[in-house]
Amino acid sequence: MNARRRQCRRRAEKRCEDNKDWDRRARHRCAGAERSGRESKTQTTARSNLTRPGTPRKLPTPSSIRRPMKALVTGGAGFIGSNLVDALLARGDEVTVIDDLSTGKRRNLERAIANGATLEPVDIRYGEAVDDVVARTRPEVIFHLAAQIDVRKSVADPAADARINVEGTANVLSAAQAHGVRRFVNTSTGGAIYGEGRVIPAPEDHPSAPEAPYGLSKWCAEQYCEIFTRLHGLSTVSLRYGNVYGPRQDPLGEAGVIAIFCGKLLDGGTALIFGDGLQTRDYVYVDDVVDANLRAAETDTTGPVNIGLGQEKSVLDIVEVLKQNAPNGFDPEHAPERPGEVQHIALDPSRAREALGWEARVELDEGLKRTLDSLR
Repeated sequence: MNARRRQCRRRAEKRCEDNKDWDRRARHRCAGAERSGRESKTQTTARSNLTRPGTPRKLPTPSSIRRPMKALVTGGAGFIGSNLVDALLARGDEVTVIDDLSTGKRRNLERAIANGATLEPVDIRYGEAVDDVVARTRPEVIFHLAAQIDVRKSVADPAADARINVEGTANVLSAAQAHGVRRFVNTSTGGAIYGEGRVIPAPEDHPSAPEAPYGLSKWCAEQYCEIFTRLHGLSTVSLRYGNVYGPRQDPLGEAGVIAIFCGKLLDGGTALIFGDGLQTRDYVYVDDVVDANLRAAETDTTGPVNIGLGQEKSVLDIVEVLKQNAPNGFDPEHAPERPGEVQHIALDPSRAREALGWEARVELDEGLKRTLDSLR
């Protein structure tokens, strides 16, 4: 009896050892599976594409390969427009430019034209001329940047401002709708539409309270984009820029403060500041704005989208940064404050980040250095 008990105990102990051994092997298999699971997706795809002799090799689908597109840029000889044209050509797109050269510069397009861009010297106030260009070129995407941008001119002649910014936009939209344009990317402005910032940084649903006819005309242009989307199904988006700066900027209107200051610095002059210089804006570098346009063209996002850093920077902040690049100093002079000027505004870029996958990359210090270097 005792012998039988000892025999049963030995069998039980052996089963226990076998179970422990099985657990060790199981843990080893799990660890191996975990390690192999860490292989990159590229390796997995490469293995799955290995085929038996005689089996056709799997190729990427056409939808996964970006093909060159036909693009039309209104205002393409201007500051932002010409930078956008260069970016489109650099990635292989076919580009047509509409610009009456009233403020845009032909020299901004010299390299672009040499690389295959076409300039159509057309005024967007003439709907038939715009329609003719769109009918001939058949663009897939229109980037609409042509505009009257001088705040002071809009105050002096609001009707002329509206004819360009409102009627001109309606003409380009009509041509886009008539000729099957896939996407319409409209250039707008955040600070001029929102007016004085009640919430900073301001989201897209911030109350619209323009301080000048310029802001009102840009807001009306946005509404025409919205009505063409609702009425005709045209895919439109309005990018509300902060204060854009960078190479090729002309000292026109409020947005030209950085260009004016850079020119004064290089000429050995001083910075003329209206008021105390504590008024703030959201300054965004032109390369980031170009990137926002390219991303907007590839999405179906509609309505307004803020394009800015979401940071308030004062006029005095700009002067302080420029001082660091001025061997002989760069002291400001103050003049009386201009009536009707917005004191504080910055744009909330959250929607751009979520809907376009866009985020500004160039901070003010770096952007000012690049701008100065381009002028030198």
